[in-house]
Amino acid sequence: MRSYKIHLIRHGATDANKEGRYIGGKTDLPLSAEGRREIKTLKEKEHYPWVDLVYSSPMERCRETARILFPEREIIDIEGMREYDFGVFENKTATELDGRPDYTAWASGQMPSPPEGESSKDFTARIVLALNEIVRDMMARECYESAVIMHGGAIMMLLAACALPQNPPAFWTSENGKGYTVLITPSLYQKSGIIEAINLIPAEESDEI
Repeated sequence: MRSYKIHLIRHGATDANKEGRYIGGKTDLPLSAEGRREIKTLKEKEHYPWVDLVYSSPMERCRETARILFPEREIIDIEGMREYDFGVFENKTATELDGRPDYTAWASGQMPSPPEGESSKDFTARIVLALNEIVRDMMARECYESAVIMHGGAIMMLLAACALPQNPPAFWTSENGKGYTVLITPSLYQKSGIIEAINLIPAEESDEI
């Protein structure tokens, strides 16, 4: 049985990213002018693979990145790939939240989720299910290589939960427009949910994890 290759790519930068704001799944921002230029430059100078399908978080910053990198492909929205829900901390900076007991408790790991927000456990479970939706769709379509345009935090949590080699979330940090190529071996994935991180993206073939 053939393996499936998926390129997990972080969206380009927004103005809120530059300002250090917590922008999650409730705030739908486009790329900033600078972020758009950065993705276009990466497209021109780096090698992004040809893919059969492009999946995306439904957030505009992801869809816009997908349109730049893979203009010839239809974008398939995956609702479960939406960014983490920061609850009442959404669209605020750490400076603006400084001094709030609930923020201090959440930031220090003493509270599992922001008020009215999502826990890391629930976020990870949602992202893992979204990946499974993508894999099942690829199998049904007999598609063996795809790209998924998603959020930096989602890449980190997904790979920390599922990927070999095993590493904590911070290891899987991605710059805008970059990420990781993973290999799905059906027998291994269906048995244990394990995927293999094999390359950086964009990268030369020799740039293995």
